[in-house]
Amino acid sequence: MRHLVLLLQIRQHGSLTRVAEHMATSQPAVTNALAEMESLFGAPLFDRSPRGMTPTALGNVVLARAQAMLHDLDHLARDIEAVHAGHATRMHVGVIPFISGRTLAAAIRLAQSRLPQRVTMTIHEGTTDTLLPLLRDHTLDLVIGRASSTAEVSQLRFDVLYQQTPRLIASRRLAARLGRSKSSWQKLAELEWILGAPNTPMREQISDLFLHAGVPPPVPIMESYTSRLIGEMIATNENAVSIVPADIAEELVHIAGVAIVPYTFDWTLPPIALFTRAGVQREVDTVFGQALRELYLEVEAGRR
Repeated sequence: MRHLVLLLQIRQHGSLTRVAEHMATSQPAVTNALAEMESLFGAPLFDRSPRGMTPTALGNVVLARAQAMLHDLDHLARDIEAVHAGHATRMHVGVIPFISGRTLAAAIRLAQSRLPQRVTMTIHEGTTDTLLPLLRDHTLDLVIGRASSTAEVSQLRFDVLYQQTPRLIASRRLAARLGRSKSSWQKLAELEWILGAPNTPMREQISDLFLHAGVPPPVPIMESYTSRLIGEMIATNENAVSIVPADIAEELVHIAGVAIVPYTFDWTLPPIALFTRAGVQREVDTVFGQALRELYLEVEAGRR
């Protein structure tokens, strides 16, 4: 394991001298350890140049596995701590923004009820493209993200859970005023928009809605990943609107006091999917995944 840590340190620092300083050892010791590893694999793991050390093709393969193995060891240590604390294991789940917290919490409760011991669960938030590499290198156990054509799914498998539909939300007074007239993208563009982060599927879909109507997309007054913050800002601003998935809109009606404007429009937002690593899964991962599938089937059935 120390050798694997050493390889990752060389990739990070690009210099045996800096690695020796960081690991509080001598450069000859680092040099000898690297020579042992390269002898074991029968080829160089790093290219040497005046600009530093960079992984070879073989080095990249070894480093990817080394990272996964070290993460698995870390998870094992945490699982042991959880067992000593009376829990079954730990579980690391990646979740993208604009996922229903109510449904996620229900899935956690359902999975807990089906397992013999309690599970210590950690939720990691991010975009699909940042979460999937963490799933691949074993930092995460599962990811709830978007199954888009740009998602890198090598060594992974995914199950589509459901398709989100769009809803326009506003303060109650503004929603009542907008609901009395026919929808107009030109008039909507004149309002103050609060949107998610740029370069995400949600943001691109909202831009497409305006562009297809021949209207330039509005420049938002605020950008946020946090759906609750978006809801709170809209509820207190008589001129602000946003478009969010229907399940998020329904939650914000209750927790933030927004209202849903009765407009209908379509988008082609990639569906929400459950991503897992190919191969054998732990019981806790399987149980939680099944709970998610069951709950989202109920959500879809209720919406239909």
